[in-house]
Amino acid sequence: MLTDRYGLRLSTTSSEARDAYIEGCDLLLRMYPGAAAAFARATAADLGFAIAHAARARVLQLGGDPAGAREAVAAARGALAGGTPERDVSHVAVFDLVVGGRPAAALEALRRHVASWPRDAMAANLAANQTGLIGISGSPSREQDQLDFLASLAPHYGDDWWFNGHYAFALSELGHQSAARPLIERSMAQCPCNAYLAHTMAHFHYENGEPDAAASFLRSWLADYPREGMLHGHLSWHLAIVELQAGAMEEALRLFDRGFAGEDHPGPALVKLLDAPSFLWRAELAGHPRDHARWEALRGFVRRLFPRPGLPYADWHVALVDAVAGDRAEAEARTAEIEDMVREGRYPAGATVATFARALGAFERRDYGAAITGIEGILAERERMGGSRAQLDLVEFTLLRAYLAAGRHEDARRLTAARRAGPRGIPVAGLEAVQVH
Repeated sequence: MLTDRYGLRLSTTSSEARDAYIEGCDLLLRMYPGAAAAFARATAADLGFAIAHAARARVLQLGGDPAGAREAVAAARGALAGGTPERDVSHVAVFDLVVGGRPAAALEALRRHVASWPRDAMAANLAANQTGLIGISGSPSREQDQLDFLASLAPHYGDDWWFNGHYAFALSELGHQSAARPLIERSMAQCPCNAYLAHTMAHFHYENGEPDAAASFLRSWLADYPREGMLHGHLSWHLAIVELQAGAMEEALRLFDRGFAGEDHPGPALVKLLDAPSFLWRAELAGHPRDHARWEALRGFVRRLFPRPGLPYADWHVALVDAVAGDRAEAEARTAEIEDMVREGRYPAGATVATFARALGAFERRDYGAAITGIEGILAERERMGGSRAQLDLVEFTLLRAYLAAGRHEDARRLTAARRAGPRGIPVAGLEAVQVH
């Protein structure tokens, strides 16, 4: 009987297919390039290897090839036959729902699946991070839901490098730094070439207020990470926001152009959408002049690849681009479409994204009162929009800038005083002058 790295039986008699599948799993779980090719070798060695087809579908989906992903998951369904083990049938069903764009149903199916097969890391990985099925669920308690999901799996994984990296991230996001640190250290010792763990480390340093440590780590780690790796762009974004806060705007823009927002960006389009506009907006909040050329390039990118709303995590970043573009009719049409989906119960984040989009438009028109009212109304629920705490700090920073622009200095002081402990500094121009020391 052939098994995977977690001891689960594999429905293939081909050692070649098994070896290629395990290689692909490790590459995907580490976010290194080559997983799609490895899974293709696995299915070529055994066309009936259903979960290898499903894994390939997921890699293609992450890489921005929805048609290829649908074809691969159809092959996974077709490979299921009478007598196929129940685990394989359940596994393929979960991936089918994910690729088919039904995240809520996929999460329900995944919870049932891991209750029976908790060591199915390829399936569990679908909900193990902030861009997974829990992260995009729109739940007002998704951060705690994420931690609870991983805590339920912890007894089954022991001291596993993949699991520890994700568990540490969830702990760190909720302020449990002392519990996260040893997990990160052990995972790094076991598998240093793990881009997701590098991502966890970047967030850990951010939440601990350690920008120098973050910069040192990221510069060193990125030097050896392939540029075509799925997280290369996003890790470059993390380094860029450290450089921005340190006043090294020239280096931050170099990272913008070459690391996470250039025309030749090698990673998924969604990652570029999340990183590029948020960086430019943060730069403006920090006092840098508007970069019209880079914003205009992003507007063209959004129009080509994200013409319709539907994923809250993406939509609130599109709203930044729409606000800067100043086309009120275009922005209103997109926001109204989101509101229609909210009314129809088809938008998991509720009214948060539409409200934020309208607030951004008001901010751009210098109607700071309306911007403040809108952002204050969603601030407590901003985690529903999707994203890490580092990413969602942009919402709080925008509110602070609006307070300052409106002359509401006491409100600015109140908000900064209530800010979570840990992250160092608030890169909002003018804030220093109104803070009480």
